[in-house]
Amino acid sequence: MSFARGLAERHCNLVLVARSPEPLHAFANELRRSHPVSVIAIQIDLSSPGAGEILAEQLSSGNIPVELLVNNAGFGLRGEFRGLSLSRQLEMLRLNNQAIVELTYSLLPGMLERRQKGIINISSTAGFQPIPFASAYSASKAFLTTFSLALEQELRCAGVTVVTVCPGRLRKIENVGSSQRIRGGWAGVYQSHEEVVLDALRVLANGGGLTVPGALNKFSVFVQRLIPRRLVPRMVAKLSKA
Repeated sequence: MSFARGLAERHCNLVLVARSPEPLHAFANELRRSHPVSVIAIQIDLSSPGAGEILAEQLSSGNIPVELLVNNAGFGLRGEFRGLSLSRQLEMLRLNNQAIVELTYSLLPGMLERRQKGIINISSTAGFQPIPFASAYSASKAFLTTFSLALEQELRCAGVTVVTVCPGRLRKIENVGSSQRIRGGWAGVYQSHEEVVLDALRVLANGGGLTVPGALNKFSVFVQRLIPRRLVPRMVAKLSKA
């Protein structure tokens, strides 16, 4: 939602995709009322098999051009791998990885025909280390980060700007815009969705690349490089149990 609002404020026409029709159309109507932009709402569950290709076909058949693809859909599961539902974990992998690969592959030919084109992939700092009790989720974000960074180099000569965004902890949506400030030891740890959007669009305008929003997040990613890789999962496991 924050990406859609940020782009609407910049007078960009939008295609919104979600699996729940009522909130989707309500949000689309809100954007139409508040901004002079075209908003197309498409209801589809991107976690279903082949959903990315189906969505790309709908866009193509409807002659709906895409200049900027924002891969922002995803969710995470927490708990012991053996205790979590296998079907639910596979659903997460389809949404976090398969749908993004399908959409990117299917939409790229049309994007290459346009002067302005870009891709923003929303990954996570969770992708920089194995996370016990979120093993499949951290692995899915590791895949997305490496895929996105490699794609950036492949598409550079084709004029496609690719941004890989790895935020850390985000404030709950209901707290966004609240006048209450986070104080003490948590100050600077949680970021608003708007801050992440601004950072992503800044990097997009500057030619793309990897961005880790927030000084503390950047520091934590840097520190992990100094720790032997075999020790990182042990440390994270202890913190997860605490």
